[in-house]
Amino acid sequence: MTQVLMPKATAVWLVENTTLTFDQISAFTGLHPLEVQAIADGEVAGGMTGLDPTTNGQLTKDEIKRAEADQAARLKLSPRDVPEPVARSKGPRYTPVAKRQDRPDAIAWLLKVHPELQDSQVAKLVGSTKSTVQSVRDRTHWNMQNVRPRDPVTLGLCSLKDLNDAVDKARRKAAREDAAKKKAVAKATVAEEPAAEEPVAEEPVAEEPVAEEPAADEPAVDPADADQPDLGETRHN
Repeated sequence: MTQVLMPKATAVWLVENTTLTFDQISAFTGLHPLEVQAIADGEVAGGMTGLDPTTNGQLTKDEIKRAEADQAARLKLSPRDVPEPVARSKGPRYTPVAKRQDRPDAIAWLLKVHPELQDSQVAKLVGSTKSTVQSVRDRTHWNMQNVRPRDPVTLGLCSLKDLNDAVDKARRKAAREDAAKKKAVAKATVAEEPAAEEPVAEEPVAEEPVAEEPAADEPAVDPADADQPDLGETRHN
């Protein structure tokens, strides 16, 4: 979907001047539904002047009425001949001059509430640099005595969706690194344990036959007298 010009200001106008639901405004502006609700509650974009999307050709009044009549309907941008702005894929996001002094407060809040975020992620969220993030982390920032941690979403420096996406990405990366460390420790522990020695089977020893000794009650027989035939009887026969 084509990006809406000044989505937050457009959301402010739609909240104040239409009966569209938060989901409809969120789908049209690209903001998170909770952020739209915060705008309606006055917690976000307080004092911001709303931008009428019908005056710059983004919407028509008939399109707004159609969406108001059906809560399941979604607003559609009006076709425009104005060339679309080129989205920047790299580098920190642009921060208005009026909000640049709030960036150290937002950085301090992110470092305190979401320590899992990397410096590059914090810098990208608030439109700052890694050196500034590091100076706030080390408390060497030139205006550190006046820095107060404040929510960057409330300050309007980033959207709640961008913040949640960055936190989820940082937590997934931390989980992968923790799992890799545990796997490496387990592998090293297994390698250090000595291999269990297998028991060696003992070969059976052949027993030598033991000569039986004659019983004590039986007289010893002379081998010369054993089983000798009676020669006298043989001759007589």
